[in-house]
Amino acid sequence: MDQTRAYPPQNGEESSHGRKVADMFGRIAPWYDLLNHVLSLGQDYVWRYRLARLVRPVGDGPILDLAAGTLDVSTELLRRYPENSILSLDFALPMLARGTEKKIKGSRTGRIHPVQADGRRLPLPANSVDGATIAFGIRNIKPRAEAYGEVLRVLKPGARFCVLEFGTGSRRVWKGLYNFYLNRVLPGIGRLISGDAAAYRYLADTIRAFPDERTLEQEMIDAGFARVTHLPLCSGIVFLHVAEKAATTE
Repeated sequence: MDQTRAYPPQNGEESSHGRKVADMFGRIAPWYDLLNHVLSLGQDYVWRYRLARLVRPVGDGPILDLAAGTLDVSTELLRRYPENSILSLDFALPMLARGTEKKIKGSRTGRIHPVQADGRRLPLPANSVDGATIAFGIRNIKPRAEAYGEVLRVLKPGARFCVLEFGTGSRRVWKGLYNFYLNRVLPGIGRLISGDAAAYRYLADTIRAFPDERTLEQEMIDAGFARVTHLPLCSGIVFLHVAEKAATTE
């Protein structure tokens, strides 16, 4: 089985924002999966299943899982598409290491390939992947347009980029109950379990500041995707966005 390995950014430099985000996720890696399950009330399993189902790779080549974290999405992709290999890229090496440890304990083998990489500079050739996903990671990449451009570059014509992400936290959901949970409860639970209050304040802050689903859809259209649709989950707390690369390129 492949070992987790690092791929340095092309220019040898990491942005200040990228370093801070990678360091933060590195700190919470041991508790990340538990907190995902607790804070989503177990809905994260359903979200990953639905994300993987929408990928529909154009062939039996590799699928890119960007911001792969502890490899839960990668594992679901491989379960659904066993003929495809999964390229699991993330900027935070401790998250990939945690995922690799889980694979070893679960006796999972060989077709998931974790690599540390910058989502704005993918170490992949053009037109090389049969589909791509990112789950709860696009918020952490700045500028997002660079990540969109890179994913579009590496996708094969006709392939899909499926984005699982929170909706904007500025919209009231469930008469404001969700907003109270996001702003008050979530950081407290994160602090109690992980001991890292700052990480979960960051999570709440980025959800509040995140654009709504139509704005995100327009960003991907502006980046060059041929068709973009979105599907609300849990009353719009989470959205699945599906963007397609044009089937033919000039």
